[in-house]
Amino acid sequence: MNTKRIERLNILCATDRPLWDAGVVFAGMDEAGRGPLAGNVVAACVIMPPEPLLEWVDDSKKLSEKRREVVFEDILKLARYVGVGQAGPEEIDRVNILNATRAAMQQAASGAKAQVYLIDAVKNLGLDGEERAIIHGDALSYAIAAASIVAKVTRDRQMLEADRLYPQYGFTRHKGYGTKEHIEALRKYGPCPLHRRSFITHFV
Repeated sequence: MNTKRIERLNILCATDRPLWDAGVVFAGMDEAGRGPLAGNVVAACVIMPPEPLLEWVDDSKKLSEKRREVVFEDILKLARYVGVGQAGPEEIDRVNILNATRAAMQQAASGAKAQVYLIDAVKNLGLDGEERAIIHGDALSYAIAAASIVAKVTRDRQMLEADRLYPQYGFTRHKGYGTKEHIEALRKYGPCPLHRRSFITHFV
């Protein structure tokens, strides 16, 4: 492991290490897909052991797609708990994206049995344990970063499947985000069942 990666892991573990050292069972939680015009919002809850540390665990946005896929599989092998929850477009439209994200996170954590939950930004989930909301948590906590990778890869795989069902929108390339290509396709073809109606009112 090179010096740069060691330094990065030290920064990430500064939040987690005191909990590991105290013997606290804690989970990291994050979501992917709050902003796109289409697809689910996906949440992940992960309990990681203190050793061995996975070299490439980091904020999912800082990793290439290929790297995320590899680290995702490593996390699944090593983690003591991995839970995934999601909310679909209809639920997002019905309850709004924040409440849908909360519901996805509650689902992801349902079997974790952690004493502490480190959560990227979101508050008041009502979990059976202490909740610590951390702004930009995926850049400040190893466990949250691991959860960000699980959520991102899970959602990206869903959007690849969506592209096979609805190839006209280009979901493989933009994963449902509001790119120029996506908006032009929306205006040409109209929405599909995966589109969030409350997100696309200005485009169709």
